[in-house]
Amino acid sequence: MDILNKKYARQGIHGIVSLFTVEDSSIKVLLVKEHAGPYAGKWILTGGAIYNDEDIESGIRRELKEKISNNDFYMEQFGIYSNPTRTNIVRMVAITYVALVNNDKSLLIENTDDIKWFKLSELPDLGYDHNTILKDSIEYLKKIILKSNIVKVLLPEYFTMPQLTKIYSTLLNKTIDRRNFRKKFLSLNLIDEVNYSGVKKVGKPAKYYKFKDNIIEDKNIF
Repeated sequence: MDILNKKYARQGIHGIVSLFTVEDSSIKVLLVKEHAGPYAGKWILTGGAIYNDEDIESGIRRELKEKISNNDFYMEQFGIYSNPTRTNIVRMVAITYVALVNNDKSLLIENTDDIKWFKLSELPDLGYDHNTILKDSIEYLKKIILKSNIVKVLLPEYFTMPQLTKIYSTLLNKTIDRRNFRKKFLSLNLIDEVNYSGVKKVGKPAKYYKFKDNIIEDKNIF
């Protein structure tokens, strides 16, 4: 390899993450507003250029540490976007991740209009190729929630079966039969019913559940 070849010059790496959480039973993704360049004023996914002395995941965690108060989240690499024209300054290859964080522990560090959680049903048009990356990340998330108990990251410690069903229904974009889902999920031996009062409401009290442990394991949910 001729390292002095001009075709190797002016290249970099982007670490980009689609960070999801659940708030008020809605699945949301964290977006930031771009301030410069051709997409100034547009919303984009979280991330940025990776320093020469760090790996991709460390770079993403550095970026997220500036935005949310909790760095204890699940993260998984899912894609590479290498179109030479995806940015117009230098050639930037994007290494992309899906990440999940519990909303109870992920408050935004600054109360600003430039960093927001957006419902998946209310997404703005994103800058760069982030519409494609976000769409692909949602499809990837659909796959992993069907093959593991990863949704435990999104839920509070104690949750109701309707809350659990809502996550699957929203992400899979399909109507789920509640009775069949409850029966199937309980048969997986992943959760226990717990004695928890939750939010006081009029009428029959809701049943609450808790995942048995914090281990992410492979399970065929459907």
